[in-house]
Amino acid sequence: TFGSEEATAFLVLTERISAELEHTIQAFTTLAPTSPLIPMLHSLREGLLLTRTNRDAHAAQMLLRKCVENLMEGARELPSEPELNQLALRFRDCHLIVLKAMADHRSYGMIWTSKNLTKCWAEARDEIKYNLDVGDWFIRSNLFNLQLLDEHLARTLEDPRVHSYIPSIFVMQLVQVYLIDDPSNSVLSETDLQLTLEALVRICHSRQAPDGLVSLIEALRMKHDLLSSERLTGGNSLSGSNTPLSAGPSLHFHSGVTQARDFQDPPALQEKTEVLLREWIQMYHSPTAGQGSASAFQHFVKQMNLHGILKTDDLITRFFRICISMCRDLCVRSILEQGQGPSPTYVRSKCFQNLDAFVRLIALLVKHSGEATNPTTKINLLNKVLGLVCGIMIHDIESNGTEFQQLPYHRILIMLFLELNAPEAILESINLPVLMAFTQTLHLLRPSKCPGFAYAWLEIVSHRVFIGRMLAITPQQKGWSMYSMLLADLFTFLAPFLRNAELAKPLTMLYKGTLRVLLVLLHDFPEFLCEYHYGFCDVIPPNCIQMRNLILSAFPRNMRLPDPFTPNLKVDMLPEITVSPKIHTTVASLIQPPEFKKNLDSYLKNRTPVTFLSDMRTYLQVSNEPGMHYNMSVMNSLVLYVGMQAIAQINSKGLTPSMSTIAHSAHMDIFQNLGVDLDTEGRYLFLNAIANQLRYPNSHTHYFSCTLLHLFAEANTEAIQEQITRVLLERLIVNRPHPWGLLITFIELIKNPSFKFWSHEFVKCAPEIEKLFESVARSCMVQKVSTTRDGEA
Repeated sequence: TFGSEEATAFLVLTERISAELEHTIQAFTTLAPTSPLIPMLHSLREGLLLTRTNRDAHAAQMLLRKCVENLMEGARELPSEPELNQLALRFRDCHLIVLKAMADHRSYGMIWTSKNLTKCWAEARDEIKYNLDVGDWFIRSNLFNLQLLDEHLARTLEDPRVHSYIPSIFVMQLVQVYLIDDPSNSVLSETDLQLTLEALVRICHSRQAPDGLVSLIEALRMKHDLLSSERLTGGNSLSGSNTPLSAGPSLHFHSGVTQARDFQDPPALQEKTEVLLREWIQMYHSPTAGQGSASAFQHFVKQMNLHGILKTDDLITRFFRICISMCRDLCVRSILEQGQGPSPTYVRSKCFQNLDAFVRLIALLVKHSGEATNPTTKINLLNKVLGLVCGIMIHDIESNGTEFQQLPYHRILIMLFLELNAPEAILESINLPVLMAFTQTLHLLRPSKCPGFAYAWLEIVSHRVFIGRMLAITPQQKGWSMYSMLLADLFTFLAPFLRNAELAKPLTMLYKGTLRVLLVLLHDFPEFLCEYHYGFCDVIPPNCIQMRNLILSAFPRNMRLPDPFTPNLKVDMLPEITVSPKIHTTVASLIQPPEFKKNLDSYLKNRTPVTFLSDMRTYLQVSNEPGMHYNMSVMNSLVLYVGMQAIAQINSKGLTPSMSTIAHSAHMDIFQNLGVDLDTEGRYLFLNAIANQLRYPNSHTHYFSCTLLHLFAEANTEAIQEQITRVLLERLIVNRPHPWGLLITFIELIKNPSFKFWSHEFVKCAPEIEKLFESVARSCMVQKVSTTRDGEA
C-alpha cells in the first residue's frame, strides 16, 4: 500500500508527460492515422487519469501493467518508414518516462516498480515478451529486477514443458549484446545472469542445443577466463597513451587475433617489412651483434624509424603480422623441400635461424618498449604479438587442414617464452603478466580448438622451464590456477576418445605424453595435484582409471605415508586423519539448480522436504542417452559437499568419523538412498565419486573410507556390494601407483570378518574371478588369504 505522499509525488513527476502525450497522439493521428499505436497511447492517457483520481496501489499497478503491455505489443507495430522514426521514439519514451516516474524514490520506488514490471513481463505471451528491443529498453533504463529476471530465464530454459527455441534465442541475444559485444557496459554483467548462464552451459551439453549456442558460450568463456590479467596490469594502448579502446592486455590480445586477418596494408609495406626482416636476421647472426643482440637492436630500431614502422600502433601490428607470415612461409618451404634431399636436422636448423632471430627481435622490443618503470606498455605489446600468432595459426589451420605445419608456431612460442623468462630484473618485474599472456594464448590454441597443434601444445605445456615457472618459481602459487586450466583443457580434449576407448595411434601418443606429464607432476609437484584433484577428476572419464590414480596418489612432500600393509594399522589414530585437505574448488556452487542446493541444505539440517530423497535422482539425470544419463559434475559435487557437511557436523560434537558416528544421519540417508535408488550406471558414478576422495591420510579420506565400508555392510542386495568391490578392484589391478586411501579401504574390506567378503557369490562366480581376487588380496595383505578365509568360515 502507498500513502498520499507517493501518489502526489507521482502526479508532480508526470505533469509534463500529460502534455507530451497529447502532442504525440495528435502527431500520430496526423501522420499515421491508421497506426495501431494510437489506441495504446489513448489507454496510457486513461491510465494516467485514473491514477490521478484513484490514488491507490491498484491504480498504480494497472498503469504499470498497461505501460509494459503497450511497449511489448507496440514494439511489433512501430512504424518502419524513416520519416516516422521520431514518432516511434516518442511512443517508446512516453511509456518509459511514466515507468521511470513510478520508480523515482519520491514516488512508488525502484523496488516496487522493478519487481512488478519484471513480474508483468514474465507473465506475458512468449511472442511479445522475448523481444530484444523491449528487453534492451528495460535493461538500459534500470527497470528490470535483474535477480527475478535471471531466475525466470533460467527456469524457463530448463523447463521440459517449454519446447520453443524463442527463450533460448532471446537469452543468446542478450549474452551477445551485453556480455560479448559490450562487456564493459554498466547495466548488465555476468553476475546478473549467473543462473541463466549456468542453464545455457547445461543446454550446451544436450543434443537439443540451438545453433550457435556452443560457439557463443565458448566466446564468453574465453573472455571470462582471460580477463583476470586486466585486473593485475590495468591497461593502456601499445604506445602508452590512455584511450578508451584499451581496457587491458586481454583486449590487445583479442584485437591481435582479429587483426591477423586484416590484409589491407598500406602500399609498399610488404616490401619494406621483407627488407627489414632479412636485414635483422643478418644482423642477429653477425659477430658484431653484441651481447643479447644489443648493438644490432640499437641499429635496427633506427632503421625501423627511418621506414616509419614505429609511427603508429597500427603499423607496428601490421609489421609483426607480415613478419610472422614470412617466417612461417620460409619454414614451410624448407619442410616441403626436405623430401628432395636435405636431412630433417638440417631443415630444422635452417628454420630455427630465421625463427629464433625474429623471436629475439620481439623479446627486445617488449623489454625496451615504454618506460622501464611502467610494465603496461610491454605487456600490451606482448599480448598483441601473441594474439597475432594465434590469429595467423588459426587461419593457417582452417586453410590447410591436415597439411598444416606446427613447427614454426611451436618454435616461436617456446623460444619467446624462454627469452622472456631469462634471469633479468626487467623481466622478473613482469613475470606474472607474461605467464598470464602465455596461458591465454595456450588456452585459445588448446587441442579441442586446434587439434593440428596438439603435439606442439603439449610440448610447450610440459617443458621444464614452463612447468618450473608456473608451479615453482612464481611466488605465492600464482601460476597454479593457470596451469590447472591448461591441464583441464588437455583432459577435456582426450575425454571423448578415452570414454569410448577409441585411441588411434596419434591419440595414443598424446595420451602417453599426458601420463608422462602427470608422472612428472606427481614426483616434483605433488601438492599441486593434491589441491586441484577435484577439478581434474571432474573432467576425466570414469573409465580412465590409471590417469585418475596418478592424480589421486599424490600426497604432500612433508608427509610420511604410513605403510597400509602394517598389521592392525589404526587409521583413526593417525595425527593427519583429522586435517581437512585443501581443495581449489567451491563445491557448493556446482550443485545446480539452486532449488536442488536449497532443498539439500534443508534436508541436511532438518530432514525436510520429506520428498527430497525420492526427488534426488531427477536432479542428477540429464538425458536418456545410454552412458550419458547422469550429470557427473553434479554427482561429484553432491557427494563431496554432503561428505564435508557430515564431517563438520561430527566434529562439532567433539567426535571423529567412524563406522558408528557416520551412521543414522541425514548425510548417510542421502548416500544410502543413492546406492539403492540409482540404476547401475548412476550407482557406478556415485561410487566413483566416493572413491575419488580415497587419497592420502586426511579427514576426507577417513570419512569416505568409512562411508564405502558402511554402504557395503548395510547393502540390501549383493549387486550393490559387487559394484562397490568392482570400483575398488578396477583401481587396484592397474599399474602402480595406487592411492593410499584406496589400499587401506580394500584391505579392511577383505580382512575384517564383519564384512564376510569371501562368502559372497560374486567372489567365486568363476575360477578366473576367484584367482583374481586371491592375487589382489595377496598383494594387498601381509597375511595369507587362506588364514583370513578360514577365520571367516
